[in-house]
Amino acid sequence: MLQLVYDSMTGNVRRFAGLVAREVGDIDLLDARQQSPQREFLLLTYTFGTGEVPASTRQFLHSHAPLLRGVVASGSFHWGKNFARAADLIAAEHHVPIVAKLNKGGTGADRERVVAWLREQENGQPRLPPAEPWRRTHGTLD
Repeated sequence: MLQLVYDSMTGNVRRFAGLVAREVGDIDLLDARQQSPQREFLLLTYTFGTGEVPASTRQFLHSHAPLLRGVVASGSFHWGKNFARAADLIAAEHHVPIVAKLNKGGTGADRERVVAWLREQENGQPRLPPAEPWRRTHGTLD
């Protein structure tokens, strides 16, 4: 099973990662600022400023990118086209899938999507369910 690695500033990503880990069960949950992955991992991070990858996430990826297999990023719909843009930037730079984009702390549906993706990876069936229509129209206000 992949490891879950999170980078959180306000606690939203940490809480979301903890809920995913609890639902999956037997999975390692690592803080990117304190721990290093020992095998392939899913990165959960946040979007900083006006759509940037946090410096702490960039620093972490500098050393651990070869093990990166997917990305989840949080943001706020209020940023329009820059909503959870860290996911777009990381996915493009490291050629990995965007598993989910979370508005703030995410929803139950977001959690189900991430859990399903992790289980598919474990079973060797990498496939993402289609995103909800509002996910394709970044800029919706909550």
